Amino acid sequence: MNEITVRAYQPADRDGVISVILPIQREEFGIAISAADQPDLAAIPDFYQSGRGQFWVAVRDGKIVGTLGLKDIGNDQAALRKMFVASGVRGREYGVAAALLSALVAHSTEQGLREIYLGTTDKFLAAHRFYEKNGFSEVRKDTLPPAFPVMAVDSKFYRRALSAS
Repeated sequence: MNEITVRAYQPADRDGVISVILPIQREEFGIAISAADQPDLAAIPDFYQSGRGQFWVAVRDGKIVGTLGLKDIGNDQAALRKMFVASGVRGREYGVAAALLSALVAHSTEQGLREIYLGTTDKFLAAHRFYEKNGFSEVRKDTLPPAFPVMAVDSKFYRRALSAS
């Protein structure tokens, strides 16, 4: 059974989410970071699942293999955060990233959001290509909304406009 299911985060998913995110940050990209350095991971319902935000997990064979957060930053805008896909299920054949992003765009449109912004590092080259193929355009840091939560590791920024539903 290789089917991927995308669903809203539940508190019991916390350890599974961390087990996807931390190895990618630390081992693949060499970012010295811990779960304690990311307080949003300990408070996903309060941080992401408030306002018009949400947090999704992708599940395969009962195991979390992908994550994606949407942080409501006001003014009909949101920040895409914590998009991670486990290395064993990356690529078009699995469709994990596409399924997660599809859930985010559908939710955002349904919620009446106008724009989604994201920040990433120069290191995530495959992510840059993925975002660009999916309607995101690179923007300068000085054009981000004032409420956008810039992370210390962010060096590239993207924006996607949404059409009204």
